[in-house]
Amino acid sequence: MTSPVVVVGHLNPDNDSICSAVGYAYLKNELEKRRSAEDSTYEVLTFEPVRLGPLPPESTWVLETNGFPLPKIISHVYARVSDAMTPNPITIAQDAALIDAGQTLRRNNVRSLVVTDEAGQYVGLITTRMIAERYISATDKLLEDSSNSMAVAADLIASLGQKVSDITETEVLALDKEGLLKEAVEDLMASSLREAVVLDDEQRCIGIMTRSDITARPKRKVVLVDHNETSQAVRGIEEAEVLGIIDHHRIGDVSTANPIQFVNLPVGSSATIVAMEFEKHGVEMPESIAKVLLSAVLTDTVILKSPTTTQIDKDQVERLGALAKVDPIEFGLEVFKCRGGGAHAEVDKLVGTDAKEFQIGDATVLIAQHETVDLDAIMNREVEIREYMRTLEKAHGYEFVLFMITDIMAEGSQFICEGNRRIVNRVFNIHCTGVGGTWMPGILSRKKQVAARILGG
Repeated sequence: MTSPVVVVGHLNPDNDSICSAVGYAYLKNELEKRRSAEDSTYEVLTFEPVRLGPLPPESTWVLETNGFPLPKIISHVYARVSDAMTPNPITIAQDAALIDAGQTLRRNNVRSLVVTDEAGQYVGLITTRMIAERYISATDKLLEDSSNSMAVAADLIASLGQKVSDITETEVLALDKEGLLKEAVEDLMASSLREAVVLDDEQRCIGIMTRSDITARPKRKVVLVDHNETSQAVRGIEEAEVLGIIDHHRIGDVSTANPIQFVNLPVGSSATIVAMEFEKHGVEMPESIAKVLLSAVLTDTVILKSPTTTQIDKDQVERLGALAKVDPIEFGLEVFKCRGGGAHAEVDKLVGTDAKEFQIGDATVLIAQHETVDLDAIMNREVEIREYMRTLEKAHGYEFVLFMITDIMAEGSQFICEGNRRIVNRVFNIHCTGVGGTWMPGILSRKKQVAARILGG
C-alpha cells in the first residue's frame, strides 16, 4: 500500500493554507478516481491534507460545521519506516507444524513469517533460512553417522512435525512505523538478522522491513499549497518528492528533480486557484467544499477589501457563494467572528498564529498579522504583546518583529514593532515607537503592502 501524498501549507498556517490543502486534496482524489475508471491498471494515489501548526479558530469552525475531519499535524516529511516496510505480513501460529511453515513460505514466495500467539500478538519470526539450517543440520548428522542412518532419517522426518515455536527467533529488531528510515537503516544493517518487524501499540506486527526494502530509499510525496519557499515549508522537504505547487506568492527556492505542475497566479488567495482548478478539470464541487474554499478566499482578501483582491477573486467568490448557497459578505463576517476579538486569546496564539519569516539580506524578520473587528480590545494588551514580541526577537535573532493588527471594519492596521524599528520607519516614512504603535490607514495586506515594500526597500 502506497503512503498518501501529503498536501500541506506553510508553517504557522492561516485559513487559506488549511482550507486550500483540504480543497485541493479533495480535487486530486476525485481526479484519481476518474483516472482509475479510465484505466483499470492505474495505481491510484491518495491525497491527504495535513498541517504544520495549530488550526486557526475559523478553520476549525468551517471544517467542523461542514463535516470534515481536522487535518492531522505533521512535523516532517523525512522518509519513515512505514514508507519502506512491507505491510500486512503473512503470519503463522506458534503452535503450527514446521512443515506448514515451510509450505506457507513457499506458497507465498516470501522469506519470513510472523509468528503469533493465540491472541494474534507478535511472538517472533521464522524464516526460510532457519528452516533450511534445521534440515542441513539433520542432514550433516546423517552424513557423519551413516551406520545409524535409519535413526537419523527418522529424526529428520519427525522434525517435520515440530512446532514453529521450537525454532522461532524472538530476538528481532522491532521498529516504530513513524520512526525515521535513515535511523532504522543503521539499526537494521547492524542487526545479525536480515529482517526487522514493525509493531503497533498492541504488539501486533503491521509490517516487515528487510535489507532489500531499504535499497530504493523511498521518498515521501508532497504537494505544497500557499507557499513555495523552504523557509516556510515542512522539515525534510529537501528529501521529499514534490509533485505539485499551488500558490499566489512570489517564486521562492523550492527545487524539484522532475517537472511538476506549478500553478502560481497573482490573485488574492490560494483557494481562488484551487477553485479554478475544479473548473478547469470539470469536477463537480460539493456545497461543503465550496464553503471551505469561500472562507479561505474571504479571509485572505479581508472580505475582498485587500489590495491583493483581483477580479478573478471576485468572480470566484460569486461562484463559490452560489455553490455554497450563502451570501458571501454575510458568510465572511461570520467566519471572521470565529476569531474573536483577541481580548482573551493567549498571547502566543494572538501574535504567532499568522506569522511569517522573511529574509532581508543576511537578516531575518518576522511579520505577524491578526485581523479583528475589535482593535481596542487588542491594544489594551499592548504591554503583554510587546513583551512577547521581544521574547521572539531574542530567541530567534530577528532583526525586528512587526505585528499588524488589522481592523477589518476601519480598513487599516495598527503597527507594533520591536527590534530595529529604523527599517520600518524608513520604508513607511513613519515614526513607530515603543508605545502605542502607529495607525496605518488602508494597510490590509501583509504580502503586497508590507512585506513587498520592506523586502524591496
